[in-house]
Amino acid sequence: MRTLLLALALTATTPALAQANPQIDYPAFQALTASVAPARATRLIAFDAFKAEAAKPGTLLLDARSKDAFARGHIKGAVNLPLTDFTAESLAAVIGANQGRPILIYCNNNFSNHRSPVPLKSAALALNIQTFINLVGYGYPNVRELADVVDFNDPKVEWVTG
Repeated sequence: MRTLLLALALTATTPALAQANPQIDYPAFQALTASVAPARATRLIAFDAFKAEAAKPGTLLLDARSKDAFARGHIKGAVNLPLTDFTAESLAAVIGANQGRPILIYCNNNFSNHRSPVPLKSAALALNIQTFINLVGYGYPNVRELADVVDFNDPKVEWVTG
């Protein structure tokens, strides 16, 4: 009985504790995610168009995987800024002053190889999702995401290994 009362007391206090840190705003994250979803659906881009866009002057090909994964392999021309390092300052340093700059993103789940440096992630947790949400949340509206699954051994991918 005492254990049950303790469990009920902890459950009752969890929502208040979830909002105790003023530097973490989960409801705002949920709202941002919901507002980004319709735009993301229109920003998916097929591989051939992705490569054509990446070749245009001023377009940034952003790889938000870890520095280690990037060093072991990435698409030619990509710039690395790990998602864990995203801040307003680090993004501005990599992207530049033009928040409307075209940004292309890809992640492990865009590759069929399913081995290092692109092991398959849980589909619901694919890095593209968090990267897209974060970029838009930081004020970068012109993000496009690779929609296709490709083999990094395909010469058209132009995979660079470390």
